This record gives sequence, C-alpha cells and structure tokens, in this order.
Amino acid sequence: MYAGPVQDLITELGRLPGVGPKSAQRIAFHLLKLPAEDALRLARAISEMKARVALCTRCFNVAEGPECGVCTDPRRDRQVLCVVEEPRDIVAVEKTHEFRGRYHVLQGAISPIEGIGPEQLKVRELLARLGSEGITEVILCTNPNIEGEATAMYLARLLAPLGVKVTRIASGLPVGGDLEYADELTLGRALEGRREVLG
Repeated sequence: MYAGPVQDLITELGRLPGVGPKSAQRIAFHLLKLPAEDALRLARAISEMKARVALCTRCFNVAEGPECGVCTDPRRDRQVLCVVEEPRDIVAVEKTHEFRGRYHVLQGAISPIEGIGPEQLKVRELLARLGSEGITEVILCTNPNIEGEATAMYLARLLAPLGVKVTRIASGLPVGGDLEYADELTLGRALEGRREVLG
C-alpha cells in the first residue's frame, strides 16, 4: 500500500482495459516523476475530452457536436451503411479509402459470456435508421472473431426480411483478430470482396 493519492491513482489506472496491477503501478510512478506541467497537461486532455466529446446521435461514433463528421458530410453515400462494433473500427475502415458510405456503431458485440446480448447494443437504433434514411445496403463489418461472427449472423437474420441488401466483409482478415490492428491493404481487400449474407 502506498500513500492515499498514489494508491488512488494506481487503483483508477488498474480499472483501464489492458492495464493490470503492475502496469498501473509503473504508470503511477512514471506520472509521479513527471514535471507538474506534463502531468497537468495529461489531466487537462482527459478533462477536455470528457467535456467536449460524446457519441453521435445518429451513428454512435465519437463526436464534438450532436453528429459526427461522417454523418454531416454531404459527400458520403447515404444509402450504404457499414456496421462496426466500436468507434475505433471506423478509423480502420477509413484508412482503406475504399468505403464512402456512412457508419453505425453497435457499441460492442454479442457475448453471452460477458452478459452482452442484442438489447445492450445499438440494434434498435440501426433498425430505426433503415426505415428513415433510405438505406439500400448494410455491410456487416464486425470483427472476425466468435463474438463478431455471432453478431453478424444475428444482424443478417434480422435484416434479411426487411428488403435491404446485407453483405459481410470478405475473408482476408485473420480469424480472432481485431479490425483496429489490420493493415490497410488487408482490410481494403476484405471490403472490396464483401459478399451477401443470406439470413
């Protein structure tokens, strides 16, 4: 145990994804050694992000206003919707320069082990967008792992009777991998070779 503020910081850092107790301790002591202005700059950046950034009211991407830059861009194809799990997946897809439509962020994937079902995801909002925005194609761009595949199959069965074309990104991404770590060429080929999913 350390002095109150140090232990509090270690505890809070340990709650971050991918940061275990040892890493939390190392980060806390690194911050303790930093000049005060550097530590305060980090604290300001976190505070500013929390104050100014929220989720887009349309697609649930990160946004500084009510809607994100993709949703407000008139050059985007409004009839094609790419469904991803997390906002960081949009960055991965955008790096390919292969997709010019809009997005819908589910805010996760179906994972019974973690207690995440369709009702915890932005599925109802996706269905509402189909009716109101004239969408003709939905590309299921979930991660090529068990949870992503389960989510894609659930959505395919749900969307197929609604009269929209439902496609899934093609192979080329490693099974068990995350979109966020895929290189642009591999992800670009996967988008180009997407196939229709029959529900």
